[in-house]
Amino acid sequence: MHTDLVAALDIGGTKIAGALVDRQGRILVRAQRPTPAREGGETVMRAVDAVLDELTASPLWQRAGAVGIGSAGPVDATAGTVSPVNVPGWRDYPLVSRVRTAAGGLPVELIGDGVAIAAAEHWQGAARGHDNALCMVVSTGVGGGLVLGGRLHPGPTGNAGHIGHISVDLDGDLCPCGSRGCVERIASGPNIARRALDNGWRPGPDGDTSAAAVAAAARAGDPVAVASFERAARALAAGIAATATLVEIDIAVIGGGVGKAGEVLFAPLRQALTEYATLSFVHRLAVTPAQMGTDAGLVGAAAAALARSADAAVAAV
Repeated sequence: MHTDLVAALDIGGTKIAGALVDRQGRILVRAQRPTPAREGGETVMRAVDAVLDELTASPLWQRAGAVGIGSAGPVDATAGTVSPVNVPGWRDYPLVSRVRTAAGGLPVELIGDGVAIAAAEHWQGAARGHDNALCMVVSTGVGGGLVLGGRLHPGPTGNAGHIGHISVDLDGDLCPCGSRGCVERIASGPNIARRALDNGWRPGPDGDTSAAAVAAAARAGDPVAVASFERAARALAAGIAATATLVEIDIAVIGGGVGKAGEVLFAPLRQALTEYATLSFVHRLAVTPAQMGTDAGLVGAAAAALARSADAAVAAV
């Protein structure tokens, strides 16, 4: 059988997306359902099954040789389970076995959504050509993934590179993860907005209190909005510099809704990096916006499935 495609699933708290993807990273077939995030675990799985049903109905399905899943986490690739914070019906949910059954027994590769974004940006996006990279999503939460030595580095459970829960403020606010002063607690979109509101920023007539509205106010020169983004940028810089110092990355790629704020975020971030990335071997660390957009999760899940297939082929020789 000619298996030149892989199936990909991108599972988050808002949507469950699926695709058939070729070896050049091109999406040939798409399917999507909203995530019934507040429903029970089996209801959520039925939405996954509906996406898979749509993919398997395509004549191209016969060319699929594996399935890649990028899921909101935590994930446990060793156990094949997921426990997304924003999908309370899934706790240690056996997603890999359920997807394998629905996909007719195809091999399944599970990684965290941040790792999937790293895989996509390294394969097709802003980290292409870089052997050592940190790729981040800064949105409702802050996640990330690592490429080391030219290969995706998901770690044993599929969560490596989860920079959002590096502590950068030892006496900082309590994070939902249980730690204090996490990057996510300072730099995520909701926390940027929370800090601005707490310090006196007020939304416009439309009442929009999102981080995007704070970014617009910052671009217009509102000092409280500017300060909130500068605080987020410093938290990101501290986390990125710590990662670079530990594993010698040479580029950090930032995507997600907050990453779209542009120079309101990137200008103070690059400035703060000069204060945190001080050792000689991280002086040339670059920071750049992501390029893959909303398809990053699917393309990254496909990349993980293709890597699994390649490793299996080598092992079989």
